[in-house]
Amino acid sequence: MPTLLLNKKDVQNLIAMDEVIPVVEKAFKELTEGKGAMPSKVYLTLKDGDFRAMPAALPGAAGMKWVNVHTGNPSKGLPTVMAVLIYNDPATGYPLAIMDATESTAFRTAATSAIASKYLARKNSTTLGIVGAGRQASTHIMAHRLIFDFKEIRVFDISSEAVARLTIDLPESPIKECSLEETAKSDIVCTLTPAHQPVVKSKWIMPGTHINAVGADAQGKEELEPSILNQAMVVVDDLRQASHGGEINVPISKGLFKKQQIYATLGEIITGKKTGRTDNKTITVFDSTGLAIEDIAVARLLYEKARNKGTGLTVNLVD
Repeated sequence: MPTLLLNKKDVQNLIAMDEVIPVVEKAFKELTEGKGAMPSKVYLTLKDGDFRAMPAALPGAAGMKWVNVHTGNPSKGLPTVMAVLIYNDPATGYPLAIMDATESTAFRTAATSAIASKYLARKNSTTLGIVGAGRQASTHIMAHRLIFDFKEIRVFDISSEAVARLTIDLPESPIKECSLEETAKSDIVCTLTPAHQPVVKSKWIMPGTHINAVGADAQGKEELEPSILNQAMVVVDDLRQASHGGEINVPISKGLFKKQQIYATLGEIITGKKTGRTDNKTITVFDSTGLAIEDIAVARLLYEKARNKGTGLTVNLVD
């Protein structure tokens, strides 16, 4: 049996946000119901960046993503995040596919945020705030627009050029470059920065705001003032990962936030074990660290589509 090889272009031609969102939501449901397996991601920290090993299994699918985060890469003409995924047959361990996971990482992260917003944001949300206009900004806008009808998408970045590129990439989106404060005063706010110090202040956040805190995905990172967490309903993707490397990791280490204050996991909300938003005044925060189940769910989707379409190359790695 040959192993399928999918490069970045192959994945770009196969992936579609309207297909990614439902498979990611299903993966959270399966994990919460005990049908999946996922140890916490393992970090390898080096001088110029870090690597993460992310294994997981879902019904009929298994594999591992190997992903880096090197914030200095754009100056070298390389993406900050690059990833490769090995997709295996869980029954035999056979490597069914090796695929670029850079694009799928951007899609599955944004899909997860949009799913969180579906359950935790006000249904009548009309403004989306994007803090950080990198690759994740594009996919977050794409994913949220499938669920919400925004009148305005406010974007802040320290680089006006980055906002301009985003506007060109998404010409049909009502994007407006705004100050950080104005961006934070949106119905839904997505923080997508590599910050190690809070960039979003509590005084800017309005009652009823939903925040997807995405950028803090490693120890020492944080984007929100801890006081925001203390007045919010906090939902995490995974308790272990969030505690050690999510938005809550620094406040917990400083004694400014306790694990006991976490309301639920996203899977508990999706499966109905816990209730999502019930009023228009509660501030909600989703702490997204990025789960391997998201990657395996999307890899399964891409593998099946590639097989059906005859996309990619094959190689005999084992035989």
